[in-house]
Amino acid sequence: MLTTLRQRREFLRLASQGRKVAMPGLVLQAAPTLAQKKTGLQPSGQHNTPQQNAPQIRVGFTASKKVGNAVARNRAKRRLRALAADIIGRHGQKGTDYVLIARAQTNERKLADLQKDLCMALSKLSLWRDE
Repeated sequence: MLTTLRQRREFLRLASQGRKVAMPGLVLQAAPTLAQKKTGLQPSGQHNTPQQNAPQIRVGFTASKKVGNAVARNRAKRRLRALAADIIGRHGQKGTDYVLIARAQTNERKLADLQKDLCMALSKLSLWRDE
């Protein structure tokens, strides 16, 4: 299952420390997840389980005003979320954070072409793993 990046500092960390590759339909940024100290009790008083401590895939989505108005930006992010759930969920490396950035062509490209773009981007960053 994919976890969503939500905090601005996480996006900025990937922009500054991560590697990126630009494709016609999207830009992919990736960096290893920061090791977080997760020991002892959580604020709720429950102990962490090994599943919670296991490395996971985290993905963030962004679309600037270059993509278009709010409707176009939201459509582009929906398309990127669908791609991430399908491709990064199956072929992404655990313990890695990803940011998918929409481009002006994201909404015009066919879904099959966007899938090829994302697969090629993962391959170029050497982050592709077979199921």
